[in-house]
Amino acid sequence: MFRSLVCSSLLLMSSLTLAAEYRVEPLNEPAPGDGISAEVAAQLAPNGYKIMSGTRTLCEVWLTKQWPVNAAFKPSNTLLYPFEFGQLMGVVNYRRKGEDFRGQEIEKGVYTLRFALQPEDGNHVGTSDTRDFFVLLKGADDKQPANLTKESLFKLSAAAAGTTHPAMLSLLAPGKDTSLAVENDEAKEWSILRVGGKTATGEQPLRVVIVGKAAE
Repeated sequence: MFRSLVCSSLLLMSSLTLAAEYRVEPLNEPAPGDGISAEVAAQLAPNGYKIMSGTRTLCEVWLTKQWPVNAAFKPSNTLLYPFEFGQLMGVVNYRRKGEDFRGQEIEKGVYTLRFALQPEDGNHVGTSDTRDFFVLLKGADDKQPANLTKESLFKLSAAAAGTTHPAMLSLLAPGKDTSLAVENDEAKEWSILRVGGKTATGEQPLRVVIVGKAAE
């Protein structure tokens, strides 16, 4: 019984620590010009957001000025967002090492964020309930803002991860709230960036797992 109480206390402390650990703040400065091309930089909003733990910044995010969307898109249980495959969504600057949704190491540096759908094959069963993801590409390797093909996108993202698998961040159901926040899912040990991006018709809600990985 004593051991059970100790374990329960440790789990509770772990959950409380996660809930308090990460937060997001506005960042009133542009993306670092030495990490991305001038063409990509021209697509980005002038201000971004920083994800922090205490006084330490994990990463900084800049969204593109406007996201093109498919007006005819209808979300389903597995497809959540009205974006085009390979579409440039923004840039992230990791100030220190991080991890992607597969637990792959993300080296310190600047990466572009592009939209992708997880392949429907036997290699990905159970890794996520939905197919929507951001994939990370090294800023130095991704110089043009035009949509990338599936082959180019996954090849460049795998190179960014230093493995045979793309570096990826999971997208969750967007909901309707576009206010800036970090949500914490203590059960899954995820920290989720909630934000809104501009489109031609208004704001598109977005929720991305910025810290955390798929269950093993």
